[in-house]
Amino acid sequence: MKLSVITITYNAAQWLERTMRSVLVQKSQDYEYVIVDGASTDGTLDIIKHLEPLFEGRLTWLSEPDKGLYDAMNKAIAMAKGDFLWFINAGDEIYAPDTLANIVAATSEDIDIVYGKACIVNAAGQKVSEHHKTTPPNLQLHDLLNGLVVSHQAIIVRRSVAEYYDTQYRICADYDWVIKSVRASRQNVYIDKILARLELL
Repeated sequence: MKLSVITITYNAAQWLERTMRSVLVQKSQDYEYVIVDGASTDGTLDIIKHLEPLFEGRLTWLSEPDKGLYDAMNKAIAMAKGDFLWFINAGDEIYAPDTLANIVAATSEDIDIVYGKACIVNAAGQKVSEHHKTTPPNLQLHDLLNGLVVSHQAIIVRRSVAEYYDTQYRICADYDWVIKSVRASRQNVYIDKILARLELL
């Protein structure tokens, strides 16, 4: 199983290198890395170009104007060639070097969603809290009546069941996307680990 790790960025030079390096240190090499940038003007592209050789051909990137976050995410889905999609956007980080390997180990042919926990950290990288304290160990569609109970950065969805984001929803397209993914999923697997960290900006 190969994962498409996806990063959306726009004028995020302050945070992007940290995000990219959290991908680089992964022990598992069963991934491709897709970056979609919204035509940044702040040095973001210099960071991508500087780190690109370290990915040894696993990085694909695009920089052009877009119509917002969800439009950029749809471009990334169209570019992705992996079996699963995982959005780790600029400013987010994969939690530990073995995280991707743990996700790959949890997948199989009949699993469509792998999910876990995410935590919020401060500027010093210190954990502040869990992002969602109510992450259910057996995710079902009715759980989402309580909101997005799984952090978007901690849910990995099989490409074949993942729809494009509905860009008519300017704020909650990610919630809509997760609902549709869970509805289409044959089986969901919970990893009782923190998969991603989000900085408290």
